[in-house]
Amino acid sequence: MNADLGRLLNEVGAVLLDFDGPVCSIFAGYPAPRVAAELVEVLYRRGIEVPPDLASEPDPLEVLRRIGATGDQNATRAVEDALCAAERQAVETAEPTPYGREVIVAARQAGFPVAVVSNNSAGAVSAYLAAHRLAGHVSPVVGRAYAAPERMKPNPEPIWQATHAVGEPPARCVLIGDSRTDIDGARAARVRVIGYANRPTKVEKFQAAGADWVVTTMREIADALVKRH
Repeated sequence: MNADLGRLLNEVGAVLLDFDGPVCSIFAGYPAPRVAAELVEVLYRRGIEVPPDLASEPDPLEVLRRIGATGDQNATRAVEDALCAAERQAVETAEPTPYGREVIVAARQAGFPVAVVSNNSAGAVSAYLAAHRLAGHVSPVVGRAYAAPERMKPNPEPIWQATHAVGEPPARCVLIGDSRTDIDGARAARVRVIGYANRPTKVEKFQAAGADWVVTTMREIADALVKRH
């Protein structure tokens, strides 16, 4: 166990997890670019003019952010509904992250409450956790606020919802995430943050963004938690 990672875990009382990345790859069997294209099609069907860069956007969450920023609530709700349905379908073929389950179980065995804080819909996250027999280990699940993409991470609001629910002050919580939005959201919420660099290019980016620690495999965290039992 790395001493610094062990020290970090000794200083917190709750573990918060991003979902897509640390727990699973939600769009492994239903690719994100396909979902994004389907969301753009929703806009076309509503007669909305879609700029070329949005039409080719591969990230469905970014499509939602972009349409939300226009202020068109009807269109935002239509995209939100389509994305929620796609995410519920996607979790059926989501690919579990190696050692993601072990981190959740080891954290609970070490006495930590475990929460998920995700920019995906809570319904999709909960469906995945139930299907993989993890629902009893995770509470709460804080998902994307309905048709309000401006409230997604890096907005600290969902992270604060989770810290309040687990009964720990932000400084006593650690968020494990695999994106810059996780790092930035954690910094804004004043929680500790472990960057899960599932691609080599993320290591330096997460360090530069202010992550407290960076791992390249969830096994590092699982092993550190097991040593706390």
